[in-house]
Amino acid sequence: MGEPKKRQEIISWGKSVFIAFAIVVIVRTFVFAPYIVDGASMEPTLHDQEKIFVNKVNTDNIEREAIVIIKGEDENYVKRIIGLPGDTIEIRDDQLLINGAPHSEKYLEENRELANEQGSVLTGDFGPILVPKGHYFVLGDNRLRSMDSRNGLGFIKKEKIVGVSEFVFFPFSDVRTVQ
Repeated sequence: MGEPKKRQEIISWGKSVFIAFAIVVIVRTFVFAPYIVDGASMEPTLHDQEKIFVNKVNTDNIEREAIVIIKGEDENYVKRIIGLPGDTIEIRDDQLLINGAPHSEKYLEENRELANEQGSVLTGDFGPILVPKGHYFVLGDNRLRSMDSRNGLGFIKKEKIVGVSEFVFFPFSDVRTVQ
C-alpha cells in the first residue's frame, strides 16, 4: 500500500472516529443521559445505585407523576412530579389532594402498607400550598425517607429539571421502564 493511500485511510478513520465521538457527545448532552440513583427516596420504584436513562429532550411538557432528575447545587435528585404550575397541593390524612380533589398514588401502595404496619402515616399533613408559575412540586416515593418539596428542596424551577426518567438499564436483571 502506497504512502498516499495509507494517509487517506488514516484520515478517513480519523473522520469516522471524530464523527462518532461528536454524535455521542451531542446525544448525551441534549438527548439521553445516564444517571445513578443515589439513596432510598424513590424506593420501591427506583433503588439505590440503579442506573437510569433520562430523556433530556421534552422538558417543556412534563406531566404529573413523571420521574425527573433535578439539578441541585452539589448533587442531582430523582423525584416524582406531583404539582404542576398553578396547582394547589395538600396532604390530609395521608391523602394527596390536588386542587381540592383526591389523587390516587398507586405507586405508594407498598410503602403505605409498611407505614401502616409501623403504626404511622406515610405522608404527614401538609399544605395547602399554591405551586408558583414556572415551578413544580416534587415528592419521593419513599415519603418517610425523602428530602423533597416538603422539607428541603422547596418548589423546583423548570430550568432545574434535567430530564425525565425513561428506563432502568442496570442492573441488567432489573431492566424496565420507569412509571
